[in-house]
Amino acid sequence: MLDRAAILRLIPHQGRMCLLERVAGWDAGRVRCLARSHLDPANPLRRHGILPAVAGIEYGLQAAALHGALIGGEPTPPGLLASLRAARFACARLDAAAIGTMGVTAQLLAGDARAMRYEFSLLAEDGRTLAGGEALIAFAPLPAEPGRG
Repeated sequence: MLDRAAILRLIPHQGRMCLLERVAGWDAGRVRCLARSHLDPANPLRRHGILPAVAGIEYGLQAAALHGALIGGEPTPPGLLASLRAARFACARLDAAAIGTMGVTAQLLAGDARAMRYEFSLLAEDGRTLAGGEALIAFAPLPAEPGRG
């Protein structure tokens, strides 16, 4: 199991913007993380004191970035959300104490050096589904080698 310090070494999200606390397990196809930052009044995604369910997308994307780093064996380069599909929300906000420790899972659907497609889901501690969706993360093209155009 990886802790927050190990996660910080692997993803571009730093400080309070790193929303994940631990890795509960991972393999070549998926990662399962745990988070409690959704309950933190200083969560950087809160607006007017509320953490809306749509913030769950960022949790899912961070889990995807972490999975990419784990399977690639090196820190994840910054990527851009190129597409979000089938987003679903079963609650209005993520800051309810009843959620407890939140499970965040990202499953790799397809990928290469240019982009990776993940399905993500957020679960309350009691197993209730909170949010989910499918994201395509695109990476900047690699610079051309000298002498090639």
